[in-house]
Parts: sequence; structure tokens; C-alpha cells
Amino acid sequence: MEKMNIRSLLYLFVSLISCIATASSNSGLSSHYYDRICPEALPTIKRVVEDALAQEQRMGASLLRLHFHDCFVNGCDGSILLDQTPTIDSEKNAAPNANSARGFEVIDKIKDEVDKVCGCPVVSCADILAVAARDSVVALGGPSWKVRLGRRDSTTASQSAANANIPTPSMNLPALIKNFEDQGLDEEDLVVLSGAHTLGFAQCRNFRDRIYNETNIDPAFASHLQTICPQVGGDSRLAPLDPTPNSFDVKYFSSLASKKGLLSSDQALLDGGETAELVLKYSGDAEEFWEDFAESMIKMGDIKPLTGNRGEIRNDCRKVN
Repeated sequence: MEKMNIRSLLYLFVSLISCIATASSNSGLSSHYYDRICPEALPTIKRVVEDALAQEQRMGASLLRLHFHDCFVNGCDGSILLDQTPTIDSEKNAAPNANSARGFEVIDKIKDEVDKVCGCPVVSCADILAVAARDSVVALGGPSWKVRLGRRDSTTASQSAANANIPTPSMNLPALIKNFEDQGLDEEDLVVLSGAHTLGFAQCRNFRDRIYNETNIDPAFASHLQTICPQVGGDSRLAPLDPTPNSFDVKYFSSLASKKGLLSSDQALLDGGETAELVLKYSGDAEEFWEDFAESMIKMGDIKPLTGNRGEIRNDCRKVN
């Protein structure tokens, strides 16, 4: 019995050392990163995402948004998942995320399940966000792409950077272009990634000014939204970002073409030459949108990742080790 216990302990010790070694052995991103380390990681993420969307389809848009809001704040490093502590200024409390960002419990569930099948914490929370975003798009009828993996998790967060870097619903086109340029993304990426608003809903507080004060909006559309969103109160009431909020299609773009964009920042894409041309092109070409969306998501996922020995693989996505 004692020999068996010693043997078991030695096995666990060797497994742990192996996990630590593999978790920091690569210095770059690769779509095959987990093939050898934990081949069951990606199928497990897919299963949990699909289960979550079966319970609530809106969760797909929420998981996609988490990845976006993570990458725009000091890179794709899982910083958005960290809870507030005396030393962590949580991005969850930043204006673009407070009472808005959601899906954290799904990420927790994925992390638990992945660590079980892998035998130890070898899959980063940042990678989980990237894969969950892809799997959400696929589950709602959109394109797939090979997610580049091997990110590590940050040990810090920045509420001030989240407030400064995440684009707001009121931004005009020059501000949006500058915002994306600061992340190494161009005008095509801006239009394509804005197309993620083919999924999900927005809160009244984010489109109230548009439906009562702006002129580049279809009058009947504005009147309908005013029945949902009063001039005073009802800040958290929801309206869909396009007519089919649980389907990854091109109706977001056709809505913009008919002045039915829900957010000011969405409708602003028609204010420029190149961006307006792209909106009109995608409104009639789903295949082109899908292809370009996949490319831009890969490009966004490459924003300042932590690799090699930088950062860590968190045991709990909500706190540093």
C-alpha cells in the first residue's frame, strides 16, 4: 500500500513538473499549440460553449465581446477576467464593461472542464476567450477559423486603459479609425469587426441619444426604439443590434445601408468613402464578409500576446496565482 502511495505521488509530481514545463515552453502563437500538450482542450471548450448557447443564445455575442474587450486593453491577455482586489484595478468596473460585460461564469466553467481533461492548468484564460469567441460565432451560423494559441495570462489589469481604449457607442468615424489604428488594425478591420454586431443586443443608455437627437436614422426605426427606450429611465432595456441578433449574417450591414444602425458608432461607418463602400459590399456578400471576418479575428487575436515566460497560466481566471 505504501509503495502504491509513493508511486502515485511520484506520478503526480512528474505530471505537475511536465505541466509547468509545457506551459512555458513555446515563445510564439500556433494553431497547433495544444495538439500535444492537451488534445482534448479545444473539443472541451466547444462543448461548454455549445451547452451555454443552448441555454441562452445571447451568450454567444457576450463571449465574442469579452474577447474583443480583452484584446483592446493591453493585448489579448485575459486581463478582463480579473476581479477587483487591493492590487487589481478590475476592467470589469470600467464604463464599457460595468453592468454590461457578461459570460464570466461560462469562462469559469470552461476553465474547470479544460483543467480536468488536461490534468493540470495548462490552457490560459486568454486562449479560452479566443477559442470561445470563435466557437460562439460558429454555433450561431458564422465562419470558423484556426485560432492561434499559446497566449499566457496577465497578472495585472487596467480600468483606466479599458476606459481609454475600448471604442464607445458614441464615437464618430475619425475617432473609430484612430482607435483601431492604435491597435494595429486598419479601416477594413474596423468595418469587419464592427460586423460582430450582427449578434447581440445593446442597452438603452447606449442608443438613447441617437434615437432622440440624430438625423441619420430612419424615422420609423427611431419611433419604434423610443417605445423601448424612454428619454428618462430604462437605461438597461435592450434592443437588438440587427434584426436577427442570434444569427451570424449580413443584416447588420443592410440595416446600416437603410439608416437603421442601432448605435451611433455603427451608423458612422457610412460617413467615409472606404468604410461606406465596405458596408455596402458586405451587405450583399455574406461569403466575403465571413472570409474577411475570420482574417480580422486572427489579426485582432495577435494584439500584444504574452508568450514564453511572460505572464502566467492562471489556476482561476478571476485572480492571479
